[in-house]
Amino acid sequence: MTKKTVTAQYPEVLPALPPRTRGVIGLFEENCTVCMLCARECPDWCIYIDSHKETVPAAAPGGRERSRNVLDRFAIDFSLCMYCGICIEVCPFDALFWSPEFEYAETDIRELTHERDKLRDWMWTVPEPPALDPAAEEPKELAAARKTADKLAAEAARAAEEAAAAEQQRKTEGPEGPDASTEAPQGPDASTEALQGPDTPTEGPQGPDASTEGGAR
Repeated sequence: MTKKTVTAQYPEVLPALPPRTRGVIGLFEENCTVCMLCARECPDWCIYIDSHKETVPAAAPGGRERSRNVLDRFAIDFSLCMYCGICIEVCPFDALFWSPEFEYAETDIRELTHERDKLRDWMWTVPEPPALDPAAEEPKELAAARKTADKLAAEAARAAEEAAAAEQQRKTEGPEGPDASTEAPQGPDASTEALQGPDTPTEGPQGPDASTEGGAR
């Protein structure tokens, strides 16, 4: 009341809107799984969704095929929308967002039903979320992702340590293993036996006694 009234020079000068302005709804269709929650929870029934099913081949050999929903149409009739934001709140995959855009008036009410291409264009006008309070708790999604990443990193480090220990043990034992180092070279008897065979005599030519005995016989 103590300030002078200032006339906003719109449309030459656009107004500075708050970051949480409910201007229009933007669609990030890559996140949409066609779960139909937004259409079912909408009190005005102003959301229209069409989809079809496609078969996804198995990711690995021997696996089974899966089916997924593919979005064909996502439209919002803003002549019926009351900007309650229920569709944005119930979306489990963060596919709908508030955009501060408000300049979408039409001369024909039938033109206020905007299809997914227009909703996607509005998605790029959605402001970034405000920074978290430094004293706030970490979001559950980030905490779960961080816990999983730390677990995988610990498993990878343990596997690397085991591989390094096995490599060090292999170098210490030698290329032929521990049994090869304890086996001494075979003596002359073993080598002679290997060369002459088990039935070959090892005494050499028979002496005179052997020949005399043979003649006597």
